[in-house]
Amino acid sequence: MLFVDELTALVVKANGFIWGLYCLIPLLCGTGLYFTLRLKFVQVRKFGLAIKYTFGGLTLFGERAGKDGMSSFQAFATAIAAQVGTGNLAGAATAIALGGPGAIFWMWLAAFCGMATIFAEAVLAQTYKSKDPETGSVVGGPAYYIEKGLGSKKLAIFFSVAIIIALGFIGNMVQSNSIADAFNNAFGLNKLVAGVVIAAIGGFVFFGGLGRIASLTEKLVPVMATFYLLGGLYILVTHADQLIPAFKMIFVGAFNPSAATGGLIGATMKEAMRYGVARGLFSNEAGMGSTPHAHAVAKVKHPAEQGCVAIASVFVDTFLVLNMTAFVIFVTGAIDGQTSGITLTQKAFTIGLGSWGLPFIAICMFFFAFSTVIGWYFFGEQNVKYLFGQKGLTPYRVLVMCFVVLGSALKLDLVWELADFFNGIMVFPNLLALIGLAKIVSKSLEDFDEKGRLKA
Repeated sequence: MLFVDELTALVVKANGFIWGLYCLIPLLCGTGLYFTLRLKFVQVRKFGLAIKYTFGGLTLFGERAGKDGMSSFQAFATAIAAQVGTGNLAGAATAIALGGPGAIFWMWLAAFCGMATIFAEAVLAQTYKSKDPETGSVVGGPAYYIEKGLGSKKLAIFFSVAIIIALGFIGNMVQSNSIADAFNNAFGLNKLVAGVVIAAIGGFVFFGGLGRIASLTEKLVPVMATFYLLGGLYILVTHADQLIPAFKMIFVGAFNPSAATGGLIGATMKEAMRYGVARGLFSNEAGMGSTPHAHAVAKVKHPAEQGCVAIASVFVDTFLVLNMTAFVIFVTGAIDGQTSGITLTQKAFTIGLGSWGLPFIAICMFFFAFSTVIGWYFFGEQNVKYLFGQKGLTPYRVLVMCFVVLGSALKLDLVWELADFFNGIMVFPNLLALIGLAKIVSKSLEDFDEKGRLKA
């Protein structure tokens, strides 16, 4: 146990730097700002198209995905499945508890810049997508544009290994742990039983391949997002008199966190910025290199089309779902200076919904976390194919199921810290590729502007 404690302390220290104000936060925000300026505020100019392309052909029963990929909406749903996870329930609450209400303001800024970053990721994923030599099916993601565009096989391998560990294995342990905890608290369900059930359902989806993944996400994501937003909206309507004070808390707290909460949260502006940006980026995954795997396999006429759809994914994740969590916490007066994370979210919804609050969050947690398990499994799968081909899929699927079961029964700080660590290190090669291939993104957008206006 001493070794585990020492290792945990070491990883915590490393994460403090990686996810701190002097490493990933300025790198991710800087990349977002760079693409915002270089692409002439693409997230504003193309926002209308983003909504049109994403929701114009919305259906819960689209054409089954196959070797040639999935529909644009299915790719969006798969990306959202990964983005909208425990971070939307616990992440916003953690940011508020540690950085004050003003953290949400910095979360908004990070998400706004992140829309430009994720546009670039989706465009590159489409541009450099390939065909599996064994099956002829479409594959893609950062490993492919790092190798083919940047010309670095070693960096591509590093990214692939990091994301398989970060999301496929350790990340999915965290997600199953969150589900097991929520159902244990709400219904008294044994955590190990919960883990076995999650793994069994997950395995059914994993072994069904791309078609089953796309079919599930296109149905699950709209339903789960609507369910959560309606529950939150009810609380906002019943506490409408607190909406203006909530906005005041955010804008005052962005620059004077202590004043926004009457001293309940003694955070500084630096902490509000750090936790708001970090949690926001962690939630919407812009620049992290995860969602391009979904956008790569979308069937679109032009790479920039899927770039627009990617913009919509950040909007839904941060400005709709994550914002809903934050405002429910504000209007219910749940902030007490002590409660944090999912417990704070549960407290807020219990105040707003009464006895229904705890089971409501437990059900939402299941849908959010399980959809993330599916999304993260798929991202890892694309990289297993890149490294090992088809022969690596069955061992990978079985291992993911084992990690899901293991994660539900364990509560180790080390697991959570390792998830943050590997999430962090996989960002570096992705950002190098984005900056190195920025010219390709610009040309693609220019080409789209010339051709796309006709059909817009």
